[in-house]
Amino acid sequence: MNKYTELAEELTQEARIISRNPGDPVEVLYAPEPWKLLGCGNYAAVFVHPEYPDLVVKIYGRNHEELLEEISVYRQLGEHQGYSQCYGYGERHLILKRIKGITLYDCLHKGVKIPEKVIRDVDEALRYAQKRGLFPRDVHGKNVMISEGRGIIVDVSDFCKNEECYKWSDLRKAYYKIYLPFFYRFPLRVPYPVLNGIRIGYRWYKRWKMKK
Repeated sequence: MNKYTELAEELTQEARIISRNPGDPVEVLYAPEPWKLLGCGNYAAVFVHPEYPDLVVKIYGRNHEELLEEISVYRQLGEHQGYSQCYGYGERHLILKRIKGITLYDCLHKGVKIPEKVIRDVDEALRYAQKRGLFPRDVHGKNVMISEGRGIIVDVSDFCKNEECYKWSDLRKAYYKIYLPFFYRFPLRVPYPVLNGIRIGYRWYKRWKMKK
């Protein structure tokens, strides 16, 4: 782990990550070889090293002060099959257990079936977090993965914020009212532009509804 910690520090110093819009994922302008970018969220980018396939480095591109909150969340969660684990951290990054699988978002894009068990797993993981004194929020299709048949929440960065969030409850309703009865048996492959349009439309709808 000491060697990996050194590599993670070097990556954090050399990688160039920018944030153009608070509502959109950060962008990676440069990352040194042989690190591979796995994905970007609204706060951070996640990288994997080929020699350490079971670990990832999550580097914050903005709101670095919230990194401390995420560390605190992982401490409160402890070990649970519905979440990753934090093995270390620096001023701008976390070292996490890598969850291998496919996000619900990519399942829709690739036409991969989403079993009901995955939804139940996430429900149970959210209840567990609440019992640990946390406030689960910002759980959506890009933050939930199917790994070895289980549903796992891969981003807990907002679990310290005691604010209402309907993303998971809305996604859950859509799953049971639309996806399960109509698309589960014959899943469609939805292009990314369409999925992104749904994401943006949902965001605008929620803002409009809150103003009413």
